[in-house]
Amino acid sequence: MKCFMEFCLRLDQRLAWGWGPGLGLGPRSRPTLSFPPPLVQNDIDIYSLTVDSKVSSRFAHTVVTSRVVNKASTLQEVTFQMELPKKAFITNFSMIIDGVTYPGNIKEKAAAQEQYSAAVARGESAGLVKATGRKTEQFQVSVSVAPTAKVTFELVYEELLVRHLGAYELLLKVQPQQVVKHLQMDIYIFEPQGISFLETESTFMTNELAEALTTSQNKTKAHVRFKPTLSQQQKSPGQQQDTVLDGNFIVRYDVDRTVSGGCIQIENGYFVHYFAPEHLATIPKNVIFVIDKSGSMRGRKIQQTREALIKILGDLGARDQFNLISFSGEATQWKPQLVPASAKNVNEAKSYATGIQAQGGTNINDAILMAVQLLERANREELLPAGSVTLIILLTDGDPTAGETNPSRIQKNVQEAIDGQHSLFCLGFGFDVSYTFLEKLALDNGGLARRIYEDSDSALQLQDFYQEVANPLMTSVAFEYPSNAVEAVTQDAFRLFFKGSELVVAGKLRDQSPDVLSAKVRGQLHMENVTFVTESRVAEQEEAFRSPRYIFHSFMERLWAYLTIQQLLEQTVSTLDAEKQALEARALNLSLSYSFVTPLTSMVITKPEGQEQSQVAEKPVENENRHRNVHSGHTLFRYHSMGDRASRITGGSSADPVFSKRRGWRGQAGVFDKLYSFPTRLGPPGPLHPLHLPYPSHRTTLGPMLPDVMSRPSDTSFPDEASHDMDLRIKETTTATTHPAPIQPPSVILPLPGQSVDRLCVDLKRSQGPTNLLSDPGQGIEVTGHYETEKAHFSWIEVTFKKPQLQVRASPEHVVVTRSRRSSAYKWKKTLYSVMPGLKMTMDKAGLLLLSSPDRVTIGLLSWDGPGEGLRLLLRDTDRFSSHISGTLGQFYQDVLWEPLAAADDSKRTLKVQGHDHSATRELKLDYQEGPPGTEISCWSVEL
Repeated sequence: MKCFMEFCLRLDQRLAWGWGPGLGLGPRSRPTLSFPPPLVQNDIDIYSLTVDSKVSSRFAHTVVTSRVVNKASTLQEVTFQMELPKKAFITNFSMIIDGVTYPGNIKEKAAAQEQYSAAVARGESAGLVKATGRKTEQFQVSVSVAPTAKVTFELVYEELLVRHLGAYELLLKVQPQQVVKHLQMDIYIFEPQGISFLETESTFMTNELAEALTTSQNKTKAHVRFKPTLSQQQKSPGQQQDTVLDGNFIVRYDVDRTVSGGCIQIENGYFVHYFAPEHLATIPKNVIFVIDKSGSMRGRKIQQTREALIKILGDLGARDQFNLISFSGEATQWKPQLVPASAKNVNEAKSYATGIQAQGGTNINDAILMAVQLLERANREELLPAGSVTLIILLTDGDPTAGETNPSRIQKNVQEAIDGQHSLFCLGFGFDVSYTFLEKLALDNGGLARRIYEDSDSALQLQDFYQEVANPLMTSVAFEYPSNAVEAVTQDAFRLFFKGSELVVAGKLRDQSPDVLSAKVRGQLHMENVTFVTESRVAEQEEAFRSPRYIFHSFMERLWAYLTIQQLLEQTVSTLDAEKQALEARALNLSLSYSFVTPLTSMVITKPEGQEQSQVAEKPVENENRHRNVHSGHTLFRYHSMGDRASRITGGSSADPVFSKRRGWRGQAGVFDKLYSFPTRLGPPGPLHPLHLPYPSHRTTLGPMLPDVMSRPSDTSFPDEASHDMDLRIKETTTATTHPAPIQPPSVILPLPGQSVDRLCVDLKRSQGPTNLLSDPGQGIEVTGHYETEKAHFSWIEVTFKKPQLQVRASPEHVVVTRSRRSSAYKWKKTLYSVMPGLKMTMDKAGLLLLSSPDRVTIGLLSWDGPGEGLRLLLRDTDRFSSHISGTLGQFYQDVLWEPLAAADDSKRTLKVQGHDHSATRELKLDYQEGPPGTEISCWSVEL
């Protein structure tokens, strides 16, 4: 689970004669269309912005405090906006205006709705404060601030960090939009089990900003502080108010696990039991992939699905069995039965996946039932390995339109067919599918549902999900505690436990509980039953949590309430109405008792008397986003004039339009996520101006603006005038003065420290397919790549490190970093600064990614936009290569001998490398190492 937050101030300047009871609103400025909108500098000043996040035994308690002053001589409206994780519960919000506190009150949703409806009836536009992104929910509240007045906003939320592929993540999105005099983030982590590793990552950090980041850590505690000065925040000395702080800040960690039975922690009468045993063998699996190939999957979605499926098939274990079912109006199975994941079968399946084409309807019912029948037949014929698990993974992008189309009947059919024997996982691609339908389908059958967002990394999202379920370690896991010791225990039985995850059980200790709390965890491994036993001394555990600096007291009780509410809400998805009402009543009572904003409660935000907008914060649910294409990344505000009011439309575009010389205009539209209404207009009405979007509502690549004559059929006729114009253009093109071809960069530039020649330009002229470029066991580094000779650049480069175990794969589209089966995609020319044990990874806005450590060769990957555009490889500190270096490029760091210059031609000489002669020629080349436009250099060049 990623803990994710954005805080920012949005300013709508009001140039008013007065604002209050009985006063009218005078003329105001009209904001211009911008991405994002500018702030009016020196009017609203954020003079303090702090984040204090305490993570105690995985439970995160985060407080965001923003202090603002209105320096203008007129009334200003200030909007406090942030994003928080979907799994988080808001617990408190307040505004302090000139010493008076205006709190947010949490009520049952129906009661809060009454207040909201009353505000609407009074003619006030009481906008619900909610919006959802890929991983976040948006919280927003606005207030009018008098001249010289100060406002303090404080928001508190809590969540349990969930272990995902071997790590917990706390992710904060920082976007203050101006430099802040006092900006500070403090993250305190306390893990009694011990912290096994801790790393930080940022998408806005520069080398100068990195000086403001400090990390301290001992066995059980860690403190990460980020406290930049004003000058460190500035984009440049000439832009004193523009800030570079705009992006993600991540803390990632895991804990030590020495006891097989897990860790029981106790605080203030409550306990939590974390169970994630190490060193268990993976259980073989029988998996059937059920892939939607209906017409709506056509284009990018089916392409990304094929890409992901090919990668997933390659990750199947040698003891696994599998099959593929593709469906549109009808379902088709690849093989008549499950087949072993042998190299031959996997390659055949990859070929089949490559040929999947999208067309037709969506028959989900028949496709899943076909998968169940395959598994049942294999079981009857005793073709399933003893002790193996059976999984069905469904991917679809739409509601059923063929065969059985009633969602309730499909859910009933599938549940009766599976009968608790198999686990069904449902992936919903985009927003044209009912997530509620898929979620119930999965939860009814021992699985879970996940939304796959339409974006450039959709294939990576699919692969990431598969990695979560790729390695089952235990089945039928049950937790047992003495009945005289505990009560109100959360879910204590789980169908499956996967590698890299964690099972969590919490509960209350009884008043007369023993001094030692013992527990048994029973389950099934591959070929045997197993029982883990563990115990915890109550007094010792209570003492461990008395340190006030790293924890907030009674946190474990709130952890228990949080987990109980989450599980009750999940249970309501797959229960009948009567039972559902009882579960919701329990969840509501806990939500109100512990002041959590959940799907059953709302926060009513009180405001100063006379201000015209009542606001209600609610907990969105996943399916509310249906039919909205919400992207990750910045929330953008698009302004247009509506009368004399400036209305906002929140968009979710992750990319502004960019003009490419090669491709024309390209960009991803901001798709409308939420239309916020504002207070009723007080001034005279004005004209309504339509909003003109600068680009379409889907990603589009436009060709050149002039007609492409060569692509026209020969019999196409044109109007005389158009033909004449094109003839002129053709003549102008053919008679234009020819210029010499620009100097090109070599395939690779190799620094050669300590040799008579300080650098070597290498041109790869023969297509060799994937090539081992560098391999150095002494450095623990391997670099492979595929060089396209026709295009004269790399189509991909892959760098693999042994310590830490990390793989970086660069392509022209993005960089994918994989560690412990976790994969993250980063777009080129987006700032990145990641520090992990033994490696630093940085990327600047010029598109240079550097992988470095104090005692290692530095590997650079560059997205080069100059002549010969494409991927480029850089090497620094090459004197650190060991004597074991090898590879197509590595050979030049072994025994190299330069022969004397040729007598007849001093531009040629011979280079001897490991007994082989290479002819070297001195040529003018373009040095790409410092980025575009490059520098002309004279370089000894060899061709390979």
